[in-house]
Amino acid sequence: MTGQDPAGAVEIDTSKPHPARMYDWYLGGKDNYPVDEAMGRQMLALDPRVPVMARVNRAFMHRATRWLAGHGVRQFLDIGTGIPTEPNLHQVAQQVAPDARVVYCDNDPIVLAHAAALLRSTPGGVTEYLQADVRDPAAIVEGARKVLDFERPVALSLIALLHFVSDEDGAHELVDRLLAEVPSGSYLVMTHATADFTPEESAAATAKLEAAGVTLALRSREQFGRFFEGLELVEPGIAVVPEWHPELGEPVPGQEDGVIPGYGAVARKP
Repeated sequence: MTGQDPAGAVEIDTSKPHPARMYDWYLGGKDNYPVDEAMGRQMLALDPRVPVMARVNRAFMHRATRWLAGHGVRQFLDIGTGIPTEPNLHQVAQQVAPDARVVYCDNDPIVLAHAAALLRSTPGGVTEYLQADVRDPAAIVEGARKVLDFERPVALSLIALLHFVSDEDGAHELVDRLLAEVPSGSYLVMTHATADFTPEESAAATAKLEAAGVTLALRSREQFGRFFEGLELVEPGIAVVPEWHPELGEPVPGQEDGVIPGYGAVARKP
């Protein structure tokens, strides 16, 4: 079945779980459906810290955005935005740099239905929202060019996204195509789930999600590192997500209870 937002502008597939809506449920949001909650509860049964992992990824985005804005970046392209959860990326960036320009992109119509929350820019900055899929980088770039100047550095933010894109779907090629469009001095910002620390739970989670029609392509540290080939990693390089510049934000309650099974990194295009 499908659902519509109150304005009737978008159709939302509620027949299977969607990562953006599951993420919203993990964060305690209300913009999800029973199918998302049901799958979320199955994930919690495998690892009760999944909501902590979601918050840890969100906190990484905040810290990375603060670092980038503090190092002169004024343009951000956030792909796989998810349902708005304050503070959003533009709020973090514009707190440091009020003239920051941000383009958000997601493929779930429910995000579009709530995109107004992403468009409350400072007077000196700009925010815009694109309905597009990471598997169509040409459409993303075409839309983003209307807001961002691709002659100046752009931060490409792909937070907790590419573990939903398999190698067969060309995950690395998609990143390469996006990076090819931005100039020297641009940055790639990523987090990615891994099975390195929890192989049995990860295998079970992958199977359950795939049975529900959701791809989960967990990658090792080495496989994650491939996304950054040819780029200059910002210190401390590839790190377990909470360990990347923790001084730039507050710790997430619960993150200290064992290793968070995910990696994060920021790297500059030379």
